[in-house]
Amino acid sequence: MRIGSILENQNIEKRVAITPEIVKKYKSLGFEICLSENYGLHLGIKDSEYSSLGAEIFKEEKEVIEKADVIVQLGMLTDDKISLVRENQILIGVLNPYENKEKLQNLAKKKINLFSLELLPRITRAQSMDILSSQANLAGYKAVIEAFANFEKAIPMMMTAAGTVPAAKVLVVGAGVAGLQAIATAKRMGAIVFATDVRMASKEQVESLGGKFLTVEGSENLETEGGYAKEASEEFKKKQEDLLSETLKKIDIVICTALIPGKKAPLIIKEGMIKNMQPGSVIYDLAAIQGGNTAFTEVDKIIKKNGVKIMGENNILNKLPVSASSLYAKNMFNFVDNLFDKENKKINIKLEDEIIEKTLIK
Repeated sequence: MRIGSILENQNIEKRVAITPEIVKKYKSLGFEICLSENYGLHLGIKDSEYSSLGAEIFKEEKEVIEKADVIVQLGMLTDDKISLVRENQILIGVLNPYENKEKLQNLAKKKINLFSLELLPRITRAQSMDILSSQANLAGYKAVIEAFANFEKAIPMMMTAAGTVPAAKVLVVGAGVAGLQAIATAKRMGAIVFATDVRMASKEQVESLGGKFLTVEGSENLETEGGYAKEASEEFKKKQEDLLSETLKKIDIVICTALIPGKKAPLIIKEGMIKNMQPGSVIYDLAAIQGGNTAFTEVDKIIKKNGVKIMGENNILNKLPVSASSLYAKNMFNFVDNLFDKENKKINIKLEDEIIEKTLIK
């Protein structure tokens, strides 16, 4: 069997789905690997590095799609490439079924097997394939680095003969994977860290990393069975708003990570709250691509309101593409490994397997 991958649109995605170290793993399963020319060149990986490990390099992306039994990508293929995909081929990636619903349904009708990795169930067996966790971890780290780079004061407390510089105060909104990494990173760099989340289970995790968890009085646990956050009640939102309004008056840097899968990001930091923040403060909004957690977030822009900088990017992982590709490629291999029937050397779509059943787009 052949597994193939082509370059993503470089304007929006610099990660790759197959790294040299993963070529060896696919080869050990018995796969042939076909890649488009200059597949990893932008990451400093020459074609010769792939070919020396047994991958076949093709000049035309069309050839890769036509020859591959399994196509692994980051995002959805462009329309001109989709037209080349044939019946019974397998396409695996972050296919964003909420935005690409109609396109994916049309492909499924053509008997193309589609697997979207962001639909993975939150079960122990799926952890090694969990692209949301591996990528969010890096995003949380990088968001803190970007926010600190735009903050015009020192982060840790510094005691000097000329006086003391106080430590920066950081608030992390949303204590999922990205939020917890943001807390850990900010703490390591000497900041005083606060965090808030609608899931009460996060309190212990936040405190174990040295953060102070802000609890809304009479909190309800807003966590789905799958471990994701769910929509809060109006009463809870009002209490959270009051708590945030007071807290933000003394905060220097805010990292927003609050997302509800498949929905617009919840608006948490409103216009009035930003007006009360100290001039020179920075907000980094990781939810920008889904509408943002603040009233003023704009993708790939730094917006200034009352002296507060509000930032958010289309794809923050384009700033860490080597590390992000390494983790993503491992997640992808583990997913393909689970699909692969080693005895018969073929892909076996076993719908009784929860991982396969949940990620398959029907």
